[in-house]
Amino acid sequence: MRRTNTWPNLNTFFDDFLTGDFFDNKWSNFSATGTTVPAVNIVETKDDFQVEMAAPGMGKGDFNIELDNDMLTISSDKQDSKEEQESSYSRREFSYLSFKRSFHLPNTVEAEKIKAKYQDGVLRLVIPKKEEAKTKPVRQISIS
Repeated sequence: MRRTNTWPNLNTFFDDFLTGDFFDNKWSNFSATGTTVPAVNIVETKDDFQVEMAAPGMGKGDFNIELDNDMLTISSDKQDSKEEQESSYSRREFSYLSFKRSFHLPNTVEAEKIKAKYQDGVLRLVIPKKEEAKTKPVRQISIS
């Protein structure tokens, strides 16, 4: 029986600990700075890729979606302030939301046909595949 080492190599353990990678959870909604980023679902169908980003309380004007060659970037910078004055106190609250998510698109998509829609707190993007990238139905080949 071969025994596998479940503990990290001591040298890499300290390197990872010092660089922060040891505690980096790839599935987390927290950035390296400890702030949250919107959760994203990506679904591949036979005709396209569908991206859904949960962003409740925002409006479609709060998003910036850019395509730079094959890099799709979704970002937002939203500021809000609220001031209340009562007879004995005054309160002013600020909120600031900023995030940036980038995705490398495969060369099998039709980048110029990407569509985006924001509804019910979810930003949805549809990224169509090129015709040659779509799954073809099973075809029977006759023998001559």
